[in-house]
Order: sequence, then C-alpha cells, then structure tokens
Amino acid sequence: MVTALKKTVVVLGLSYGGAHAARTLSQRLPRGWRVVCIDRNTHFNHLYVLPRFAVVPGHEHKAFIPYQPMMTLHDPTPVAETVLLHAHITSLAPNSLTLSHAFPEHGIEGPERRLDFDYALYALGSHLPAPINLWGPVSDDPDVFAVTKSTVQDVVGKRQSPSGVAEGKGSAYQGTKPEAISWLQRFGERIKSASSILVVGGGPLGVREYSTDIKERHPSKHVTLLHSRTQLLPTFVKGMHDEIVSTLTELDIPTILGDRLDLASVKEGKTVINPDGKKERVVRTVSGREIRAELILLCTGQVPNTGLMAQAVPEAVISEGFKKGQTRVARTMQVAVPAPSPKSHGIDSVRTVLNGLSLSDKRAQNGDKPVHLPYPNLFAVGDAVDGFGANNAGRNSYYMAERRESSRGSARPIRARSSSKAIKISLGMRKQLVQNEEGQAVTSMDGVEDLHAPSMWDLYGVSTDDMHR
Repeated sequence: MVTALKKTVVVLGLSYGGAHAARTLSQRLPRGWRVVCIDRNTHFNHLYVLPRFAVVPGHEHKAFIPYQPMMTLHDPTPVAETVLLHAHITSLAPNSLTLSHAFPEHGIEGPERRLDFDYALYALGSHLPAPINLWGPVSDDPDVFAVTKSTVQDVVGKRQSPSGVAEGKGSAYQGTKPEAISWLQRFGERIKSASSILVVGGGPLGVREYSTDIKERHPSKHVTLLHSRTQLLPTFVKGMHDEIVSTLTELDIPTILGDRLDLASVKEGKTVINPDGKKERVVRTVSGREIRAELILLCTGQVPNTGLMAQAVPEAVISEGFKKGQTRVARTMQVAVPAPSPKSHGIDSVRTVLNGLSLSDKRAQNGDKPVHLPYPNLFAVGDAVDGFGANNAGRNSYYMAERRESSRGSARPIRARSSSKAIKISLGMRKQLVQNEEGQAVTSMDGVEDLHAPSMWDLYGVSTDDMHR
C-alpha cells in the first residue's frame, strides 16, 4: 500500500450527483489536490431513458456518455488533478477504501489495492429494479423468484448493488457501453416477443416507460398494471393520478389499484398455454384476483445502495421506518449519526449540529433533529441519503452535489437545496405530464422518441459527435 502524497478527494459513484460533484471539484480545487472518481461503469448511464430505449430501438447509444470528455477541463487557471478509475469498490472505511483491482500508476497496488483519502463523497445512488438493471439477466425469472424470499422493504444489508460495488463479481458484464447496448437490445426482444405483460408498480417507471410505451408501441399486446396504492404516483398531486388513469384507459391497459401481488402465487409456478401456444404465468393478487402474463416486470421501487456506508459508519444508515436503508446526513450533506444525549456528553465536547447548524444557531429550522458528525470528512448525496424530503430524482442529486467557495478559496460544506416535488413523465411517445413547482398537473403533446437524450450530453459538456464512442 502506498499512501497518497497529495490531498485526495474520492467521489464514489458517477451518476447524476457524483458526476456533477466530480466536475465541480476538479474545476474548483487548487493544484496539489487530487480528485479520484470511481465507478463500475465506463460511461455515465442516463438512467431515465433506458426503459424507453428498451422498448424503442435505435437510440441506445445516446444513453451512455463517456466520462473522459466530461471531466476535460477548459479553465486555464490552476486545477486539481483528476483521476478516473473503472473498478468495483470492495470495502470502505472512514479514511480508506479498497478496489477490485490495482492501479499501480496511481499508487493503488496489490494485494491490498487500498486507497487512502482525505475526503470522500458517497454518491452510489440506489439499486434499480430488474427491468432497468443492466447488471442483471435479461429475464423476469430471477427477480420474480427473488421477491418470494424477501420483501422489497427489507433494505439494510440486502439487495445492495451500488454503482461501484462488486455486485457483478463473477459476471461477464463489465459495465461497458457495447455491453449495455446489447443488454437493452436483448431486453427489447424479450418485450417484443411476449404476448402478455404484467407491470407491477405504479410509480414513474411502471407507468411512463413500460405500461404506456409498450402498449403504444405494440397495441396488440395485453398489458396489465398492478399497483398496491389506490393512487398512482401517490407522493404527487391527485391531478397526476387522474391524467394517468385517463391515458391508461385510452390505451386499453387494465389497471388494478389497491392490491398487491401475492408472492405465494409466484412461488407456486403455475402456468397455462394460451391460444397462441405460448406459456403464461398464472399469479394472484392478495385479494384473489387471477392474472395471466408471459412476462412480469417488477417496477417496485429503488433500494438505497448503502451497503458500503454500513461498513464505514454503521449508525449513519437508518435502520427502521419509511427511510430505512438511507444514509443520515446533516444539512451540509456530511454523513451523520444520532446525537448523543446532552446528559451524558457535554455539547461542547462533541461535534453536534442541527442539520449543519450549531445548536445555538437561531436560524435552525423547527423540526430538525440534532445529529453528530463522527467523520466530518465524509459527505453523501443522491438517492442513498435521507434528503430532507427531496424525492429520488437525478435533478435533486445534481443540486445536492453543488458546492460553494469561500472568499479565501477553501471549500465550504455542500448544502442541500430545498426539496422539489416537480416531476415530468411521458405517457407514450408524445404525451408529456408535468407536475410543476406550483403543484399543478399540466399536459402537452411535445414529446419525442429519444426523450431529448442529447440534451444530457450538452449539460455535461460532451460533444454529441462522441455518441458512438
């Protein structure tokens, strides 16, 4: 093991929040600092377009943006050294990590393959369900079987597959662009060949890309949507639900609300042969309603990738309740644990803050709970954190990762912006549904087939001439 001679900041995960943070740090930190960016993928995966591109072929190359030009700097002023590492993170501690393989040119040598750091930004996001998980198989069988063994809500320590973690160890998949394009194409063929599809989950993934996209693209398919709540997109205004139900009705998509998939019926493995000679699963809802489907797509939500955080700071991972599995952070986005009792610890003797503000600060917001910062050098952003009410969305992860500079050039703490409940979803190829900042549901017919994927290249400063790289 070789200890880094420079001040080192590591960014774990290069999705929406991590990529923006890495670019910002690389441009703002002075020479003598090093920003080490680690991800298991060779390209930035624009996750929001993956379901569409699995249904509509020909655009797959637009979903994967090369990291190298993204980190290229054009600012002539002194900047930090930037290092990009394509690897899995195998363990994490408050001041060091280990990787799946060595990088001798950067002082990361075997057999330890250890990298020491001064600061870390944990941006490993969340584990996406099988229909959008490029690291999983192109089939519904493994994931459908898996949910018969554990519930989706059982988060901590299970089903953890962070961007960067050795979740794909032993798999031939290595997170490259050609492999990802091939996965989308093979999954698209699986969807195309299925005569009947059951979509489980009425969130954005189940509603927008899969149910409506599949039915509009393949009108003859029988598509059914099953959702456990009585309202689709329950965290948004009722007008969103009403517009979605109207569209599902127009597309002739049977929708079952307020009922759940009976996992026991999945485990039974009952099948029938339909008139076309194809085999269909026969499953039930908890209420006893029978559903037949050749393909089952489980769009049952995201699981925070906090397995590594649980290694480094176990108390930072929320262990129960609605936020189970998320990382606790202060308003500065520093990793936090519950504050010790004032009776047993003097307030001045511990690093206790009220979501980033001192306990004596009159500006502290009502309802914020005091927390303790055991390792002030650790920060976390994105879907893996309890973001003070912000919904899981790339735009919120992006803004969490913003940082400010003091007048003397030293880094100020990252601060979370106020949460936003705005969302934009597609309902088929052209129809767009938006909940705006005022809480209104607004529709338009200005959607495009590739979901404006090139605009993400522009946002990160990468030429669209590189789309086939």
